[in-house]
Parts: sequence; structure tokens; C-alpha cells
Amino acid sequence: VTCVRASYAETMPGNIRRAEHFLSFLKRLTEYLKLRLSVQRVVAETPSYFLHHIQQTVCIERKPLRFCTERLQSLLHSLEFIELRDFSSLNLVANFATIVSTYTKGFSLIIEPFDERSSTNYNPVLHLSCNDSTIACKPIFTRFQSVVLTSGTLSPLDMYPKLLAFQPVTLQSFSITLAKPCVCPLVVSRGNDQVAITSRYESRADTAVTRNYGNLLADLSAIVPDGIACFFPSYEYMETTVSSWVEQGIMTRVQRNKLVFIETRDRGEISLALDNYFKACDTGRGAVLLGIARGKVSEGVDFVHQYGRAVIMFGIPYVYTQSRILK
Repeated sequence: VTCVRASYAETMPGNIRRAEHFLSFLKRLTEYLKLRLSVQRVVAETPSYFLHHIQQTVCIERKPLRFCTERLQSLLHSLEFIELRDFSSLNLVANFATIVSTYTKGFSLIIEPFDERSSTNYNPVLHLSCNDSTIACKPIFTRFQSVVLTSGTLSPLDMYPKLLAFQPVTLQSFSITLAKPCVCPLVVSRGNDQVAITSRYESRADTAVTRNYGNLLADLSAIVPDGIACFFPSYEYMETTVSSWVEQGIMTRVQRNKLVFIETRDRGEISLALDNYFKACDTGRGAVLLGIARGKVSEGVDFVHQYGRAVIMFGIPYVYTQSRILK
């Protein structure tokens, strides 16, 4: 949003003002991206090199790229489209073009021919990774006179002013304790069939592991009252696991005891799921909420009292240390 607003002060290039010219421009851009994705090895480059290469290859200059998002939004508004989800992929391309042409520093591009954890499946991906957190925070510090940053995980405190490039007036840390007699932390390492359960990437497709996780949830849903919040390391792992539970009949067992709600990537669906989850807990029906660790639900909702009688973590969301983006 910031980079789009920054371009308002400039005049939109004449070669994308007319709708037919802009559509032709988008087609060239899309074909170029498809060409770049047809790689057999990992490619890493800077935005500056990307802009130079696209100009040399298909004669697309930097300035019209910066206006891609604004021009596409204007076109969709003019055509009065109601269901904008149909154009989400096109919006993604336009947003990428705007960002990569606005910030020549602080970003890196990585093109992978396959998933970095599974080199056998050809599935090319283009990553635009922000390596400088000050880019996102600078507009906030510029616009507002006073900014308060609060979190339960800001530690050590003196590291964040350096990362975000600001001079703090006050630094304060408040100590808390989780030593409550009503909290009983348990680590379950084996299922009732004595098979080890783990969320390691190489074991995620193991039917026995998935079954034991499901049996654990089904058993707890039968004895724990009110709400149970469950969290997975990723959306992909949750979707695969839930699908397996449905096939094995485990989800039917869980639904006999409680209603089941699942976090999605859609904000509207998340709000609706949370509302119904709270209602089920308030009425005594009970519910299970399946979400993502470090996601919208786990980071933004307080599961107090009847909303969180038990919390289940199906694995720890460790950072994948071999990630090319992280490196």
C-alpha cells in the first residue's frame, strides 16, 4: 500500500493509460514471468538486475511497472466487477511488479524450479523476499509522532530498535509467570499403539503418525469440556492432516463430541469461524478450533476460560533453517 501511494505524485505513463494498451502490457509481463519460471536450477538476483533483464528482454521499463497495481485497480473499478477474487492471481502479478520496481534495495528475488524440501516435484516458484524490516516501518515512524510497540515476544528489547532503525524514548519489560496449578503441560511422544508421533517433514505423510494425532484429538474432545484450540505448523500440513482424518473416520468421532471450525486464509471466514466457535463454547455445546501456529488466530485471540480448556500443538513451528530465503 505504501509503495502504491508513493507513486500517486507521479503521472501515469501514457503506454498503459488506455485499457487495451494496459492489457497488452500485462500479457507481455505475464509471458515474461512464465519464461523466467522455466528454470532447471535455483536463481537468485536483485530487483535491479530483474528490471534490467526485463527491459532488455521484452522492452518493459520500470515506470509502468510501478503503476501496475494502481492501473489494474482502476480498470476493475471502471468495469464494475463485483467478484474480485476471480482476479486474485492477476492482482498478485500487479503487486509484484509494483513492489519490485519501487524498491531496488532491501529485497531479493529467488526462482526455484521445485519445492526446496522435495526436489522430485517440478513446481517453479518466484519469491520476492524483503530483507529489510525498516521498509515496512519507516512510513509509520514518518507519519506518526508517537509510536508504541508492544508484544509478548519482543526479546531482547535492545535488538528491535536496531532492526527497525528508530531511537526509542522508553524501553520497558514486564515480568510474567505461567506457574498456575490449573495448567498441566504434557508432551505426547507416542500414540496408543506405541508408534512415535512427530511433525518432522519426512514423517508427515506417515499414516500411523496422522492417525495417532487424530486419536489424541478425538480422545481429548470426549473428556475436555467447552473449547479446544489446536494449532499446526503450516496450512499445508493442517489441510493434509484433516483430509486424512476425514478418510480415516476420525473427524466423525470428533464431531460427535464437539463442533469443528478451521482457520482459513480468508479474513471473513476466520471471523465467522471464531464467532461460531465462541458461541458453541458459551452454550456448552463445545467446539474444536483448528488453526495455524503464528497465524491470525493464534497471535490475535485470547483463549480464556471456556474458550481454551485445552490447547494442542501438533508439532512445533520451527523455522526451516535450510530455506534459501533465510540464507
